[in-house]
Amino acid sequence: MIRGDAADRREALNDALARVTSGSSEALHEVYEATSSQIFGVIIRIMRDRARSEDLLQDVYLTVWQRAGRFDPEKGSAITWLCTIARNTALNDLRRSDRDRNLTDDPFPHVGLKDIVPADEWLCETEDREALLRCLDELDSNQQSSITLAFFDGLTHSELATKLGAPLGTVKSWIRRGLADLRGCLGG
Repeated sequence: MIRGDAADRREALNDALARVTSGSSEALHEVYEATSSQIFGVIIRIMRDRARSEDLLQDVYLTVWQRAGRFDPEKGSAITWLCTIARNTALNDLRRSDRDRNLTDDPFPHVGLKDIVPADEWLCETEDREALLRCLDELDSNQQSSITLAFFDGLTHSELATKLGAPLGTVKSWIRRGLADLRGCLGG
């Protein structure tokens, strides 16, 4: 089990990935247990389909099993590497399944997937969950609800507007301001 403060978890995750390279299925299980909720959040935010996201989560860890030797802790954190695999797996699946699929029901089609990926990446790179939760608690309730529902439950902006009973532009503003406040709180 990977535990401790952020530095300890980072080191334990790096160690587990090194053991995966040597063929340790137990180490892969440790990596999965420590990271699967974050990785699932990245995938579902892109896919917006829980069942497909669950399938892709398994694909991500199969890729980790096959490519663990490519991870270089000198180039970045393990969670960033895992999130990149997750994001690429989800995007590749979307491209394969339906190139013409409209990714959002947003009336602003020029705001596409490329615009949401940096937020997913930023949330994924936040390795200290306690700090993230503390900072989320400091947001006003509208920002907190919007960010939680969008990034952790995978709701679209339009779904959020309906659920929260607010105009679409207002929901987008809550998310944008909330993410800016989170970055400031987390020192990003």
